[in-house]
Amino acid sequence: MKKLMIAAVIGALSTTMLSVSTDAAAQTATTTKPTTKPAAKKAVAKRPEPRRLIKRKPNPAKEAKVDPVPDGAEKWSCKDGLSFEMKGDMKRDQIVTVHWANKNYNLPRETTTTGADRFHDAASGMDLVVIPTKAMLFQDKDSSRLADECQTAAMAQGAPAATQSNAINKLGN
Repeated sequence: MKKLMIAAVIGALSTTMLSVSTDAAAQTATTTKPTTKPAAKKAVAKRPEPRRLIKRKPNPAKEAKVDPVPDGAEKWSCKDGLSFEMKGDMKRDQIVTVHWANKNYNLPRETTTTGADRFHDAASGMDLVVIPTKAMLFQDKDSSRLADECQTAAMAQGAPAATQSNAINKLGN
């Protein structure tokens, strides 16, 4: 019984919508005035802007969200005047925080066979690869290298990066 009632209501609504839409189409066709000028270019109909029932006020704090640089973060200066800040100890931490483009990214450690330290977050697409002489920051979404030849102040003086592989090498010697 309920199914029959629902089918009847849906049928009535669709019939009503069909008649309303044909009436509206017929009304707009009869109210348009023919143009007396020959059109040089074919006019492209623009969609009317959607109207909101409740207009939102712009919220600059929400739109321009800037994450603060984490306390104790170390600055890595890169080629082309770029830089990022990183908080965490690459020798022991499983997650480091990278501050890039006014956002903080928590990057978990990935295991590698090359000896490089790699921190990658699949959700954000951020990928940090650190070798003893430099670091590189990648973006998975468009396969681009965001920053290259990044070094800390100590690395610029000739010290190797404080990577897990360098710490293991020192213990083995």
